[in-house]
Formats: sequence, C-alpha cells, structure tokens
Amino acid sequence: MRARLRELAAERRRFGYRRLGYLLAREGMTPNHKKLLRIYREENLRVRRRGGRKRALGTRSPMVLPDGPNQRGSLDFVSDTLTCNRRFRILCVVDDYTRECLALVADTSLSGVRVARELTLLIGMRGKPHTVVSDNGTELTSSAILRWSQERRVEWHYIAPGKPMQNGFVESFNGRLRDECLIHIAGACPVRARCLAAQLQ
Repeated sequence: MRARLRELAAERRRFGYRRLGYLLAREGMTPNHKKLLRIYREENLRVRRRGGRKRALGTRSPMVLPDGPNQRGSLDFVSDTLTCNRRFRILCVVDDYTRECLALVADTSLSGVRVARELTLLIGMRGKPHTVVSDNGTELTSSAILRWSQERRVEWHYIAPGKPMQNGFVESFNGRLRDECLIHIAGACPVRARCLAAQLQ
C-alpha cells in the first residue's frame, strides 16, 4: 500500500491524502484515515505548489471507441454572460456513441457536489455508463466526484491538460450550443436572456 500510495501521488500531483485514499479504495486497499495520513507524512508526500500553468494529471490509458449507446459519456462546461452581466455556466453531458445530448444543467455555480447529484439523476433515467470522460477541472477532480465514481463503479478518464480534442465529442457539441443557442439568447433576444437570468436566480 505504501508503494502504491507513492505511485498514485506521483501520477496525481494535485491530490492530497484524502483523494488518494479514494483511489486506493478502488483497488481494494481501505486504510482508515489516521493510518493513511501517517503513511502519507512518513513518505513526505505533499501537494506541490503550483508552478505556472495548471498541470493536473489524469489517467493516460488509451480510450477504446464505444460500440453502443450508454457506454461512454463526455462532460464539459460552457460559460457565458447574461445581458445583466451575470456569468453562468452550463454542464453538458453527451453520449459519445449516439452524439446525443443527455443533459444540460445551467446555473451560476456548479460545484463537484452538484455535478455528482446531476449525474445520479441521469443514471436513474438512462442507466449507468461504463466510462465518463472529462478534463481536469477542479469540479471534476473533486472529492465528491472521486467518491461518486468509486461508489457507483464508473470508470473516470481524465484527458491530458491542454488537449481538448481528446474530449472532442462534447467540444463539438459545445461549439454548436454556442452558435445555435447562446448567441441567439444573449444577442438577438434580450427578453429570453432576462428570462434565463430570472430562472437562474
């Protein structure tokens, strides 16, 4: 366990001992938090200070293309501004096989806990996917998401930092969403933008 903890800390440099504990639990090693913290400190494993641009690491195993619906889903966020200058975000969930948009969740704040809750609701309607693909955003590498994927036995694949085309299906959808929906809401129809602002409040 000590050796595996060192390996995981080297791969996930922004993860503290709690999030590393979730990864160990996936592999069948479940030490209590006191023992885990003691080993973490004995091995001198600390979250390294940020040096320049974000370098959070995800899994690097190659992804296999899905051969049926509901096997792999992709997540990403789209940000925009309302006519009242209030920023909002949209969580987009896409099925990589059918290219179907499974969920659009708009709000002024979308935390990791909220993302996990929305994914649980989606599983209740659509069933559980085998793999979820996302970038290394703070909401998607949070303890809430790691706990959610562990409890539901869903594999979570993080793309390489600075490589958005590794998540190309949802990136393509995001472009169409901006062109066909957000531009018209924010620009051509300010009344609809004000309605959306009221809904987000």
